[in-house]
Amino acid sequence: QVQLVESEGGLVQAGGSLRLSCAASGLTFSLYSMAWFRQAPGKEREFVATINGNGGTTAYADAVKGRFSISRDNAKNTVYLQMNTLKPEDTAVYYCAARWRSSGVASSDYHYWGQGTQVTVSS
Repeated sequence: QVQLVESEGGLVQAGGSLRLSCAASGLTFSLYSMAWFRQAPGKEREFVATINGNGGTTAYADAVKGRFSISRDNAKNTVYLQMNTLKPEDTAVYYCAARWRSSGVASSDYHYWGQGTQVTVSS
């Protein structure tokens, strides 16, 4: 049984930083691309960042490029999202997701999802 468990999010002031983690179990972690998505109230879930199985390839949404960084530790079965220079518009529930082999930017590409964690950025 595959489980993805995100760390607790939090409340951060604009300009601040926060790191999310997502621990995976029940799968051969290194064979899965991992991604972060987010969903703000009243909006559709949107792609944030993705990383391939060996961590050598990453991709980001334009809205977070240069501010967010995705990484993974295959020895710990964990993927991270380092978020810097946070803005109020980054407020959302953040989800990690896993996809067999190749990465993608559409939520429909991903097979497994975490429960989500709330990130709130105050102005």
